[in-house]
Amino acid sequence: YWENYYRAVEEQVRAQGGVLHPRKYTEYSRVVLALTGIGADPRQVAGYDLLRPLGDYDRTVWQGLNGPIWALLALDSGGYPVPEVPEAATQATRQLYVDYLLARQRPDGGWSLLDGGDRSDPDVTAMALQALAPYRDRPETAAAVARGLACLSARQDGDGGYAAWGENSLESVAQVVVALCALGVPLDDPRFVKNGRTVLDRLLDFRQQDGGFRHTAAGSGSAQMASEQGLCALAAALRAAEGWPGLYTMTDAPGLPFPDVDGPDREAVLALAARGVFTGRGDGTFDGDAPMTRAELAAATVRALDLSPEAEGPFRDVDGGRWYAGYVNAAARHGLVLGVGQDRFDPDGPVTRQEAAVVAVRGARLLGLDPAPDSAAGPAVPAPFAGGDPPPPWAVPALAYCCQEGLWDPAGPALRSADPISRREAALLLYRLLERAARL
Repeated sequence: YWENYYRAVEEQVRAQGGVLHPRKYTEYSRVVLALTGIGADPRQVAGYDLLRPLGDYDRTVWQGLNGPIWALLALDSGGYPVPEVPEAATQATRQLYVDYLLARQRPDGGWSLLDGGDRSDPDVTAMALQALAPYRDRPETAAAVARGLACLSARQDGDGGYAAWGENSLESVAQVVVALCALGVPLDDPRFVKNGRTVLDRLLDFRQQDGGFRHTAAGSGSAQMASEQGLCALAAALRAAEGWPGLYTMTDAPGLPFPDVDGPDREAVLALAARGVFTGRGDGTFDGDAPMTRAELAAATVRALDLSPEAEGPFRDVDGGRWYAGYVNAAARHGLVLGVGQDRFDPDGPVTRQEAAVVAVRGARLLGLDPAPDSAAGPAVPAPFAGGDPPPPWAVPALAYCCQEGLWDPAGPALRSADPISRREAALLLYRLLERAARL
């Protein structure tokens, strides 16, 4: 499914010369969200950068609130830097988009697509809050978010839902669920419980027997847009409740990603994919036998540890415009990676098993584990890495810890520590690390 979607996007982008729409820049934002969701790079699609239009502030906000809302959601979906567009009348920044939203908050605390009047729309308010969620550490944004939440609480009806345009709609309910999850507000927060019913309870009222959702409370039959938004909200709720990984550990679940993943590592790879730790290739495969690159390991480890991408970093060969830049910068800041010398990281180079073991040990410390091998006399070279060229002294303690804790099978096949680690091996290493830390 992902491969077919990506191919269709490529064909349309190529046919239209990279122009998805001459004025509606939400077309770019939504495609960026979809491509990021399937692990594809929206900056390299049939030779075009689909993120670049969002660097033009005036063209992006031409649509009104929808423009900056979806631009922020798209940019933050992959921690992307705002593209530089020299020909733009106004170069966009995240702060400009945030300021646009803050300046248009209504007196009741919400937002509306329509000009004039004091009453806001619950669905647009919820979308604005989703876009502002990553910026609520700033006082003015935090105040706006608090007012927006108060507005949504006041607008919630006695059934736990929301009415927009005169009727109770699935879309409004779904957007509020996603907004609360994005802000870390529990769905059973007393502010959002009316007559014993939460907004999630109301969401589930719209379910249909075929697994989809209907548009309105009075309607019947599943609708495509309602089903998309309902399932998105349900996924957000499950992830917020830490139930998300279980969706991908069911061996009989239809529609699982990565058709090339099978065998004993299946649960590990799919569970990590469900958490967003690993993404696949553009063709929808996991490509588990391919060597793991240094950038890929840094990104996967940062995601596994729930660390935030960083805008700045110490490595001169990490281009801020590349998908991995924020993750590599975060890995460096938290001491997970040190580079290869001379302020270089070598992001596209393969990472060895011994280097991956060292990263895992550093991650173990951040997770609150004690990564010291249990040996008073000092660690010995563990069995899987004995024979042939011995590991360098700096790698032996990390390899010993990984085998001692079962991150690598101590009785497994012979491995050369200086050989590249595969994507499959790296997934197993991180999965078992999260298991030891009770993070799964």
